[in-house]
Amino acid sequence: MAGSPVAKTPHFALHRAALSSAHEGRALFPVADAWLGVLLPKRWAKRAVTRNAIRRQIYEVAREKAGGLPQAALVVRLRSEFSRQQFVSATSDALKRAVRAELVQLLERVAPRGAAAVPGHATSASGDFHAV
Repeated sequence: MAGSPVAKTPHFALHRAALSSAHEGRALFPVADAWLGVLLPKRWAKRAVTRNAIRRQIYEVAREKAGGLPQAALVVRLRSEFSRQQFVSATSDALKRAVRAELVQLLERVAPRGAAAVPGHATSASGDFHAV
């Protein structure tokens, strides 16, 4: 999070870190794979039900894109509020569609060239991406 985001959308920022620590020379995680963390501040999503709905969308889109994610530690950060006037319900289908569309756009920006997710491929906790 110390560096600038590697990708942004109107509501999200994506931060990336190498899997090995430069100053200690040891691995941050036990497996060289895609690791995903989520940061959803109450400042931008006041209701817990909204934060949980957004978090579920982030993990689901990452699962779909798992084959195309780089081997790195990734953090998806909510950086602005979804309008409560436009999305009145905390878990509306319209909100979920808007979140999903931005997340697909965000994760496609960091996918290595030529890498594509395997259609119908769902990963488990020990699969292609790991939740942090």
